This record gives sequence, structure tokens and C-alpha cells, in this order.
Amino acid sequence: MRHATFASPDRTTFCRLDELGLQVTGQRVSAQGAVLECRIVEPDEFCESCGAAGLVRDTVTRQLAHAPFGQRPTTLLVRVRRYRCGPCQRVWRQDMTRAAEPRSKLSRGGLAWALVGLVVQHLTVARIAEGLGVGRHTANSAVLAEGRRLLISDPARFDAVAVIGVDEHGWRHTRFGEKYVTVVIDLTPVRDGIGPARLLDMVPGRSKQVFKTWLEAQTPVFRDGIQVVGRRVRGGREASVRRQRDL
Repeated sequence: MRHATFASPDRTTFCRLDELGLQVTGQRVSAQGAVLECRIVEPDEFCESCGAAGLVRDTVTRQLAHAPFGQRPTTLLVRVRRYRCGPCQRVWRQDMTRAAEPRSKLSRGGLAWALVGLVVQHLTVARIAEGLGVGRHTANSAVLAEGRRLLISDPARFDAVAVIGVDEHGWRHTRFGEKYVTVVIDLTPVRDGIGPARLLDMVPGRSKQVFKTWLEAQTPVFRDGIQVVGRRVRGGREASVRRQRDL
């Protein structure tokens, strides 16, 4: 590339932390993983109760598992300022909802990486937990909650769906609870060459009846629009594709 234009090296942009409202201020890299020290870009110094400017009281830290780079788990060590309002004595922390949900142990970037790994790359929950550097239960709970949040909050996710892919996934590796889920994916963008596949739903169980019950619960408009259903079988081979009228 004779006329390539390069920007200055920037860990914040490289790790996509600018999208989370964070800025990298330091790093610690070892063979076990990487820790990025971050600060919140927005100061958030005004009191929501009375509108007065607060004074910095102290700083607390919050650790978030982030999307790994290569084979190295990456942790964000976010330093969060705490403010105190002089007039009303209210104490609050900087708002970091762009970076993570309250009380979440995963950043939004880490959650996005986990969902893509589960749905698109067919990674196990154990592999996702290893990549994030968290426990299996933590990864399992966070990914399930994020998937439900994204799916339920998007009422248009079933619009213009014509091609469906169905797969089973080993979800839970404990003695109790359903061990498998049926993953339903919209393959219409892939067929039409306009984008990647989309996750539609995850249903506990892996039998044929599970998918049939899920399909029957959808609207008639959605069912009438389905043209092709493909199911992945063990070994990575695709089962025969059937028309919707054959279901």
C-alpha cells in the first residue's frame, strides 16, 4: 500500500474501549493474561439531586472481564471516582453504564465477544469462560442474561425471516437443570449476501419437539414467511433442508 495512512498507536482504540467510554492509562501483561488500567472519560461531577458540583471523595476500582486478544484473557481495572455533594451530602460514583451493566463482571465488549462465540463460532460455555478468564457459572449467567435482554428488547427480530438454522448446544455442565439448548438462527442475511447470521432465540432442550413447540408459538405471519429450515447434526454435517410446509 503506497499511500496507506496510519494513526498513532492507541490501546484504547485497539481494544475498542472508546466505545465503552473508557480510556487506557496503564497495562500489565503476563503469560496468564493482560490487565488494562482504565479511567472513565466522562467526569459526572454534578449532583442529580440539587445540581451542585460535587467534590472528589476517593476512588474505587472495578474489575471487568473484556474480550480476549489472541489466547490471552484481558481484564479491565476501571478506576471510578466517588463524589460528595457539599449542600445535600449525597455521595455517588461516576456513571459507567456504557462500559458494563450494574454489578456485572463482564464488560459490554466481553459480552458481545461471548455471544458471537456461542452463536456463530459454536464455542462451549467452558471455552468462553476460559477466554474471558472467569468461572463457568459467571460466563453462563452473563451470556444468558445478555441474550435474553437483546432478544426481548428487539421486537423486530422476527421481521423478514425466511431461512432458519437450528442447532443444539451443550449449555450446562452440572448435575441439575437442562443441559442443552436449541439455538435458532436467522440465516436469511447469509443467503441473501447482505450480512451475518442473527440469533433469534435459545430454547431449553434439544429434541425435535422443542423446535416444533417454539415454531407453533410464533405468529402466523412469521410461520408463513419461513421458506427453509436447516438443522445441524453432530459431526458438523448439515441435515437435509426442508420447506416450512413439511414441518
